[in-house]
Amino acid sequence: MRRTVHFLLIAGTAVALAVSLPLILAHTGIASPRSSGRPAPASGATPQPPKAGAAPAPPRWPTLRLGDEGVRVEEVRRRLDRLGFSPGSAGSGYDPALRVAVWAFQKANGLPPVDQVDLPTWRALARPARIRPLVSYGGPARVEIDLRRQLLTAWKGGRPALVTHISTGNGESYCKKGHCGVAVTPTGDFRAWWRTAGWTTGPLGEQFYTVYFNGGIGFHGSERVPRHPASHGCIRVPLHNAKPLFRMIQTGDQVYVRRPERDV
Repeated sequence: MRRTVHFLLIAGTAVALAVSLPLILAHTGIASPRSSGRPAPASGATPQPPKAGAAPAPPRWPTLRLGDEGVRVEEVRRRLDRLGFSPGSAGSGYDPALRVAVWAFQKANGLPPVDQVDLPTWRALARPARIRPLVSYGGPARVEIDLRRQLLTAWKGGRPALVTHISTGNGESYCKKGHCGVAVTPTGDFRAWWRTAGWTTGPLGEQFYTVYFNGGIGFHGSERVPRHPASHGCIRVPLHNAKPLFRMIQTGDQVYVRRPERDV
């Protein structure tokens, strides 16, 4: 018997009605990576080998890497954007902005951040983990910084509005242009107190759209946001997320910095 999948769009959510097929992805038209989407052969039928000389069918869930283009990359981009992991401006290519969005999504879903959309990532895109708050008493507009996972979540109206990969203090001693210290991002409860738009230059380098919340420590856009802690203490944010984050967070908004022992 041939299986049929119907999609019904209700209030911006795709609902899949199928025979023994799970509800997988919203809005993207992506079926489950656990199913080929092909009808099962009739009972007792013998599978037929491919015709000689026929080109093999492309994988339904290909591994996507930096520089790739095409429909699947576009689907990943749209899916991440809807989930709050901004991949930057619209486009079809797997560019550096999409790569750091994939890192953030992977970390938020308990996966190691890797330079590809692999099968575990496809499965997580199908059934993403719920973003849980780091603090139970935070206000509706706040920033939460997870030092262990290197993730920043901006909350608006009590909902996660932007989740981004970050790079925080590396814990090393430094001296640069007469400014010495230890590269630590302290934990605690803070409030945004000073905001600088555009590019600014300080003793430790250039910063893009900075929001300070703990003396001279703040979160800002940077051209270098590696997968490991690498800053002098500030929270580096990918450039494409710096300006939207700056607009979301106003003076006086709460900023919570934590180092949880495990995923919340």
